[in-house]
Amino acid sequence: MKIKFLYIFLSICSIAYGQTIKLEEVLIKNDSIELPGTLSFTKTKVPLVIWVHGSGNVDRNGNQGTVVKANYIKQFRDAINKEDIAFFSFDKRTSNPKNFKFLKGIVFTDLVSDVEKVVAHFKNDHRFSEIILAGHSQGSLIAMLASKGTSKYISLSGPAVSIDKTIIEQISAQSPEFGKVAEAHFKELFETGGIKQVNPLLAAVFAKQNLPFIKNWATYNPSEEIKKLTIPVLIINGDKDLQVKVSDAEALHKAKPSSKLVLIENMNHVLKHIEKDADNMNSYYSADFSLSEKLITTVVAFIKK
Repeated sequence: MKIKFLYIFLSICSIAYGQTIKLEEVLIKNDSIELPGTLSFTKTKVPLVIWVHGSGNVDRNGNQGTVVKANYIKQFRDAINKEDIAFFSFDKRTSNPKNFKFLKGIVFTDLVSDVEKVVAHFKNDHRFSEIILAGHSQGSLIAMLASKGTSKYISLSGPAVSIDKTIIEQISAQSPEFGKVAEAHFKELFETGGIKQVNPLLAAVFAKQNLPFIKNWATYNPSEEIKKLTIPVLIINGDKDLQVKVSDAEALHKAKPSSKLVLIENMNHVLKHIEKDADNMNSYYSADFSLSEKLITTVVAFIKK
C-alpha cells in the first residue's frame, strides 16, 4: 500500500499562560482516506503525544456532530501543551464527510492502519524527541496494535476483554435472556461469517453492515495484546466511568505487571471530574466540565519520567 502524505501547514501563534503555542494544521492521507488534524507545541525537542480515538465518529477535539460536545481532547491538548509536551489529534476517518464514500466494508484494522500512517509521518518529523500513543476507550486497543516505533503507551479507559465479551456482558447486565441471544449471535458470526436471523431487539448491535467490523475487532483481546508491548505502559481509569469498569484497568495491569496503574477518583469516561452522578452524562454534551487534574499530573509525570 502506497503511503501518501499531504501536508497543510497553517501556523498560528497564541499566548497562553506566558507560553507561545504554535498550531499546525496537518492533513495525512491513508490512500483515499483523509485524516486532517492539529499539531500543537510550545517548543521543539520535546515529547509528542498522539491521541487515538474511542468508538464513534469522533473529531480531533473529542466531539461528535452537533450532539456530543464534551471537547475533552481539546482540553487534554491545552493542559499538556502548558507542560511543554507536544500534541497531535486528528479527525477519525468516520467523522470526516470526505471519507464517507470510502467507508463501505470498513474493518477494525483499518483504524489501526490510520494510526500507523500518523506515527510514520511523525517519525520523519525530527522536531520531537519521542512519540507516545494515548489510546482512549476503543483507541486503547488500536494504540496497542499501532505502537511499533513509539516509545511509551498510555491506556485511557481501555477495555480488557474482546468486544464480543464486552457486548455480551453489557447486554446481560440489562437482560440475562438477551445476553444469551447475543452470545449465540456471536457464535454464529464467528463460525459462518454472518447471522441469518438477528433478534429485532438486537438489530442495532448486529446490523448487517456492522458485522465485518465487529468480527474483525473481536479477534483481538486487549489483555493478550498488552503483553506484547516492550515499552513503558501507563493504565488509567476513573471510578465514575459508566462504560469501562475499574476492573478492566486492573485486568490490563495484571496482564502487564510492569505497567503503572492509576485509578482516579471522580473521573468519568470522557475524563471529566464529576462530583454529582447526575452530571456524569451531562458532561458528554457540554464542554463546561473540567478534565480531571489528577489525569493531567499523572500523564505528565509518566511522559517526563
